Amino acid sequence: MSRHSDLFLTALAPTIWGSTYIVVTSLLPAGYPLTLAMLRALPAGLLLLLAVRCLPQGIWWLRIALLGALNFSLFWVLLLVAAYRLPGGVAATLSSVQPLLVVLLARLLLGSPVRALALLAAVAGSGGVGLLVLTPAATLDPLGVLAGLLGALSMALGTVLSRRWQPPVPALTFCAWQLSAGGLLLVPLALCLEPALPPLSGANLLGLVYLGGIGAALTYVLWFRGVARLEPALVSSLGFLSPLSAVMLGWALLDQRLNAPQLLGMLVVLGSVWLSQRAQRPRDGQASATAVRG
Repeated sequence: MSRHSDLFLTALAPTIWGSTYIVVTSLLPAGYPLTLAMLRALPAGLLLLLAVRCLPQGIWWLRIALLGALNFSLFWVLLLVAAYRLPGGVAATLSSVQPLLVVLLARLLLGSPVRALALLAAVAGSGGVGLLVLTPAATLDPLGVLAGLLGALSMALGTVLSRRWQPPVPALTFCAWQLSAGGLLLVPLALCLEPALPPLSGANLLGLVYLGGIGAALTYVLWFRGVARLEPALVSSLGFLSPLSAVMLGWALLDQRLNAPQLLGMLVVLGSVWLSQRAQRPRDGQASATAVRG
């Protein structure tokens, strides 16, 4: 499959993630973030495990536990803390530093070169997200800021390690392992820190099915497939499409208005993704060097 096809399929994941904001706020009960995160990950992971009928072996148990924590458990918990303690725009802007962290971590862990264009794209994309979602009334809470930055670091490290540790299995199996591990790690947190869910309505169940089936299983299979085939810095830059998608869906479905800074932010985000693709394009028609695998 061509590089352009890989880019398109990988970009579908963050584009779809933008829709999960509407699903969570419109179809799911409020006040149960850990339980809902667990129900998003664990059923999807277990169903994928039933489909692939393959379990990790040896050192992969430990690696999958760490990746599941970084990409799902820890990342989602920190993201929720940031979202509850900060205005949504601030939380989204803090999360958008992830591509910059990926560039630096890929240099440390994979030996990937640090390209000036990639750094510029990461900084520009974060600025574009700020234009998209920040408001003049945004306030800062120290714990929320710390949670937002640590959440971005968790996902960045998970992305780079997912590239470094590529198991000899398809992306579907790799995703099943990580979703299951991440969901299992969230079970004790949800049971200990949150009350039981109220009886779920049909709309609640529909929201959970969408979050687990589309927003987790499908999208993360595409995401980990992209991590295996494309440069980590390029994959992470596609994450800028998530807040862009959320803003566009809010305009289309919720009648939210778009102002001039938001329109400029959209152009900056799209430009940063294009710039990152240019920065990571293989030279002389040769594929980029494959990542070190442990």
